[in-house]
Amino acid sequence: MSRTRVVVTGMGTTSPVGGDVASTWDALVAGRSGVRYLTDEWAEQMPVRIAGRIAVEPTEVLERVKARRLDRSSQFALVAAMEAWADSGLDQAQAAGELDGDRVGVAMASGIGGVTTLLDNYDALKEKGPRRVSPLAVPMLMPNAPAAQISLYVGARAAVNTPVSACASGNEGIALAIDQIRLGRADVVVAGGTEAAIHPLPMAAFANMMALSKTASGEAGGDPTTVSRPWDTGRDGFVLGEGAGVLVLESLEHAQARGARIYAEVLGAGITADSHDIAQPDPQGRGGARAILRCLAESEIGAGDIKHINAHATSTPQGDIAEGLMIHATLGAHASDVVVTSTKSMTGHLLGGAGALEAIATVLALHHRVVPPTINLDDLDPQVELDIATKARQLPDGDIAALNNSFGFGGANVAVAFGSFR
Repeated sequence: MSRTRVVVTGMGTTSPVGGDVASTWDALVAGRSGVRYLTDEWAEQMPVRIAGRIAVEPTEVLERVKARRLDRSSQFALVAAMEAWADSGLDQAQAAGELDGDRVGVAMASGIGGVTTLLDNYDALKEKGPRRVSPLAVPMLMPNAPAAQISLYVGARAAVNTPVSACASGNEGIALAIDQIRLGRADVVVAGGTEAAIHPLPMAAFANMMALSKTASGEAGGDPTTVSRPWDTGRDGFVLGEGAGVLVLESLEHAQARGARIYAEVLGAGITADSHDIAQPDPQGRGGARAILRCLAESEIGAGDIKHINAHATSTPQGDIAEGLMIHATLGAHASDVVVTSTKSMTGHLLGGAGALEAIATVLALHHRVVPPTINLDDLDPQVELDIATKARQLPDGDIAALNNSFGFGGANVAVAFGSFR
């Protein structure tokens, strides 16, 4: 594969802490949580009644008719893509007829897809009969619907892909975009992930498998913003979130030819599998460690170049420990020089959208030289020997790199490296 340099020229998001990149970044740096009690009627009977709901409903951004024809996961993806596309300036090139759609691709991931559309239409089928099933149900619920909707919006005619690797999906979308550009199949790829799984069935399923925090039962008077607590001794499961993150990736040559603003460079990625358990990570973190090592090798950087990690750290007892082990196994003596954070402490876990939202946080940490804090870390687990930011921290000047880690059910592991651009 070529060593074509790939850069980030646009970003967009809709998240539990903000309706766009600026508001999301401000909230993350300030340590503000988006986790709150669910007010839906169905939530009253659920074993878990808190989640990271979106901060700004997509219907406030999208046209009403358009929104009704999209599953919630596609709504999130399109809102984030619209922002990223405009942020990159490619919307103007497109309008002027200066963009070759044959050289534009999409790699938009989702861990679950259009679950709301699927389940709502099944309810309609059972309660009212087959004629009440929406004729748009299939193009709304299919996992590649978000990618397809983005391709229609940006006029992408190169590959339009949908990685589905559970909670590693968003990061895998970015890894796939790097490959598409370096293989010469596209000059521009709109990449990221989306998820909209705050629905009775997924929440009950996650709760019953003991993946969600038991503290999140929603007892009256409790503070939901304190429940997601990566690496804390009191952690007992993740908090479900929703939203999307989108990055516009370009070859450096293409970006410079049009005078684009460049946020950071995408150095490389590593993808591996645990082959250990369908839901639990390898307790020694061996699969994730191999992903990090492959990422470093593909990026042609050393362990000492990494100064920041946006960790997967979901607030589960086993997963947080395993990630700490893999960081030490791969970075060795340099692990103590790395400022680590978990923005899931504020956003909850966006599943297939997590890696993409956290990639944006990683890029902005490099761009602004500021690491957002991990909130709710009151008592660090003694098994975790990492320099975790519990308040906003400064990064050093000069050429530095950062890692974004994502791990998912099925044993999926993805690490992506970003570098400060020069």
